Formats: sequence, structure tokens, C-alpha cells
Amino acid sequence: MPLLSVRREPPARYRWLLWVLAFSLPLAVWSAVSYVPWLWHPQVVVTDPGSVSWIQPGLRLERADFTKEVATAKSSGLTPPSGNPANPLYLPAPHEVGRALYTAFTTPPRLRGDKWLHESIVISIKTIFYGFILSSIFAIPLGIACGSFPALSRMTEPFVDFVRYMPAPAFGALMVAIFGIHLEPKVAIVFLGTFFTQVLITAGTVRRVDPALVEAAQTLGAKRAHLVRRVILPASLPDLYNDTRILIGCAWTYLVVAEVVGVSSGITFFINQQAKYRNFDNVYAAILIIGFIGLVTDQLLSFIGARLFGWKLTRRSRTRTFLGWLFSPRDVLYFPGKPTT
Repeated sequence: MPLLSVRREPPARYRWLLWVLAFSLPLAVWSAVSYVPWLWHPQVVVTDPGSVSWIQPGLRLERADFTKEVATAKSSGLTPPSGNPANPLYLPAPHEVGRALYTAFTTPPRLRGDKWLHESIVISIKTIFYGFILSSIFAIPLGIACGSFPALSRMTEPFVDFVRYMPAPAFGALMVAIFGIHLEPKVAIVFLGTFFTQVLITAGTVRRVDPALVEAAQTLGAKRAHLVRRVILPASLPDLYNDTRILIGCAWTYLVVAEVVGVSSGITFFINQQAKYRNFDNVYAAILIIGFIGLVTDQLLSFIGARLFGWKLTRRSRTRTFLGWLFSPRDVLYFPGKPTT
């Protein structure tokens, strides 16, 4: 089977290679820009100031300004400065970020009262967890009800859609006035940022349930409560689970703004502080940690979903996750309780 087949999974022997390429190609580009001088390197780090009094070793100059100073020194009969090509400070090399992934956890905070990186990560995870759990507790039942009962949908969704377009960060000052300056207003902003979208997405997913299932149950005498509990909910549960996985990513986007409300805390505050200190290797390290947490969470939830809803998924669907590649090496259909072929 060709590697690039339309809407067909690649052969099992290529999956590890493709997964590695997904991360190694961006890393290769980053490394090339960082280590190959002629690709970019718009600045020069001075190693020897020569006879130019105002230039100091370690100073970064734009390449055009450095070239001008060299030409001026030569025309004046002075010793010209020398230096090495470099990228701007905001683009550290991969090895510097790799080192920061360790030192950021072992270096004490610069100011008294600042949080260690691991403490900031714990605060951010707590904010996401509480905000998204509260949102799901209220949004999913309301969305199921709106998707099941059109009258309730017409009464509820216009207002939900109206509030959805209001940016959650705009409520920051109000949340501080109501909940104080600690973790609660941050949780409230994550809640507001995800709740209204989650209601509409849940309702839309419920509406996509096959009408034939509902009609068959009604023919057999099922009442409203049984239709929702025994037909609509089981039929839409796998898709609702996947919707929830996707919306967790939306919660992380609101975390950036939520963590500067009230008392600044969490990994966003750590990133802002490190940027002020011009420790951009720590900034990249913290951003990579966020991506790693999100990737691991999503892949773990996807793996669990494949086990919970195996009656709807094929083995091929399972292989779209990293954990699925580990445990589903073949392109075969999966039917619980029956042998695979």
C-alpha cells in the first residue's frame, strides 16, 4: 500500500518513523537556524572590542552596526572589533533550552516570594482542573438537554451564543471583586471561557444521533426519559468524550489570561518573570512543558476513550494515538468479544 493513500492509515512499519518525524523535523529546522551561521544570525556577539572604547566583550550588535564599526575603526587606523555571528537573545539554541529544562527546576527563584517552576506548574494544573471540571459538570447536562429537546434549545442557546462572544478576560476585574485575588477568579475565567462553548458543542453532538435509533425506541414505547438515558446518551457518549478532549485545549488558552488576574501566579507568571529577566531559555522550557503536559493528557484520554468505546471504534482509529501505536500494530477491525482478523 502506498505511504500517501487518501484516507487510509499508513502501514504499521512506518508509524514509528512518522511519529519521530513529526517532532524531529521542527527540531531540525530550529537547530539549523541556531547552529548554521549563514542561515540567519542577524547579530554579532563581540569577543574582542579592539580599539573601540564603547564596545564591551559580550555585547550584542546588529550585523550592519558591527560592520559599520569595523569599517570605521579600519579607516581610522585603529584595531577593529571582532565577534561571532549570533541569533537574537529571544531565540536560544536547542541545547540551551534543553539545559534550562533541568536548571529551571533546580535554580531558586530570584525574588523572595516567587514560585519555583514545579510550584507554578501545580498551580496551573489546579486552575485548569477545577475550572474545566466545573464547566463540564454544568455544561454537558445542559447541552444534552438542549440537543434532546428543541424547545429547551430555542429558549437557552440564543443567550448562550450571545455570551459566548464576550471575551472571558473582560470579566477579570469582576471575578476579582466577587471571588478575591487568589485562585478562585482564575478558575472562574477558565470556567467562563469554556462553559458556553461546551454547551453548544455538546448540543450539536447530541443532535447528530441517528434519528432511526430514536424512532425505533419510540416505536417500542420508550418515553422521554428512556429516550435520553437509554438511546441518545449512549449513542452520543463517544463523541461527547472526544469533544471534551478537544475543549481541554481551549481551557489552556484561557489560562494565559487567567493567571495574571488578581495575584499573578502559575506557569504564565513564571514565563513573564523569566522574560523580564531575559532568561529566554527558561521561557522556552516552560512553554515546552505546557505542550508536553497537554500532549500527554490528550494521548492518555484518547487511549482511555479507545478502551471505553471500543464498540464504536476500529483498531485503525486506535492507532491515531501514540499509545494506540504501541498496542495496536495492525490495521484490522476490532469487535469486542470476537477474534480479530
